[in-house]
Amino acid sequence: MNNPSLMIFAVPAIALILVVLMFIYFLQRVGRKDVFKRLVFTILIMAFLFNFVWEVIQMPLYRDAPFSVAHIAFCGLASIADALMVLLIYLSFALVMKNPFWGQNLTLSMILMVMVVGGLGAVAAEMRHLSSGTWAYDSSMPIIPVVNVGLSPVLQFMLLPACIYYLGFRFIIHTVPTAEKS
Repeated sequence: MNNPSLMIFAVPAIALILVVLMFIYFLQRVGRKDVFKRLVFTILIMAFLFNFVWEVIQMPLYRDAPFSVAHIAFCGLASIADALMVLLIYLSFALVMKNPFWGQNLTLSMILMVMVVGGLGAVAAEMRHLSSGTWAYDSSMPIIPVVNVGLSPVLQFMLLPACIYYLGFRFIIHTVPTAEKS
């Protein structure tokens, strides 16, 4: 981890604004506000926890990323941004599908769409962070040819969002079946 600039906070700030706006939009339209709030909270908490574990586990794949309090705190901040992105993906799909509970019955095609969107977003984010010098990879990081970004952060956003959506609905399943589609 190099010294991050204020620019590193721009994308998460924009994501936060979009998440809040979409949350308000759906909250005004959904029939079961309690279920929707619980779903959003569950996705957010799970996304933070899963991404934090992933971030800490992949630390050795980054240059200058020792297991120190400062770097683990950086992983915590990154996990907050990751959680916002997971929620942004979910709410964006909800807008497209016109259903805030679209993840209740994930199909293979939905999972693949989430994986593609997450993977492309991760590639773009990694390219931006690498070019700005926010971080650099250790020689142990597997690199994806052509785009020259690390495999681990791309897999993170290809795998975790769909898992989080699935598990999030399983966690609140007793209230979601009665939820109205908006």
